[in-house]
Amino acid sequence: MESAKLLSEYINRAERIVFFGGAGVSTESGIPDFRSVDGIYNMKYDYPPEEILSHDFFFEKTQEFFRFYRDKLYCPDAAPNGAHKALAELERRGKLSAVVTQNIDGLHTAAGSRKVYELHGSVKRNYCVKCGKFYDEDFVMKGEGVPRCECGGLVKPDVVLYGEPLDGDVIEGAIGAISAADLLIVAGTSLTVYPAAGFLSYYRGGDVVLINKTPTSFDGSASLVIRDPVGEVMSKALELCS
Repeated sequence: MESAKLLSEYINRAERIVFFGGAGVSTESGIPDFRSVDGIYNMKYDYPPEEILSHDFFFEKTQEFFRFYRDKLYCPDAAPNGAHKALAELERRGKLSAVVTQNIDGLHTAAGSRKVYELHGSVKRNYCVKCGKFYDEDFVMKGEGVPRCECGGLVKPDVVLYGEPLDGDVIEGAIGAISAADLLIVAGTSLTVYPAAGFLSYYRGGDVVLINKTPTSFDGSASLVIRDPVGEVMSKALELCS
């Protein structure tokens, strides 16, 4: 795979790599993306998915929210793929500074990555909006109806819904990592979701590698554009790295 060979050369030259990823990073793990032809946003529901996954909808139609949430965002059999594993290994080797992800599936952490900035939160964490007690994924996903804390409060997934701000500490960490990077690998994202996509403007390094199956508005700014599956190309590139 020529693209993997080229990517390995960029990785070999770099010392502070940051990986910025979106839903396309997890599709090889069996998790559907959002904006492709077969993605969640192109499925038919009583309400548009963007409305269901909003702050107001969560509090106004909570039962309907959890019906959609459990049906479409719960993937218990999903496991880290080649991309997640390769990134964890690059971090262990001291080459990768951080992963900045728009995904909420927790697969980077499951693969062993330690420095992960989850811009949109994680389905693995849930908390009571009344007392703040945290609950694991199973408490919410394997239950029925609206999950309630032992104090009686509503249990909310620790994910950023439409109409909610990103976490300030996560933003600061992600921007700091991107600003200090000498290689930025952008993968599996259409770069249409803001403010997340705007984080790329903080990059001050040299090369940018973009891995995505469809064109993006950022293609013209990339040093290398790859159309191959993210997991495949990252795994192969790792094998070829010195």
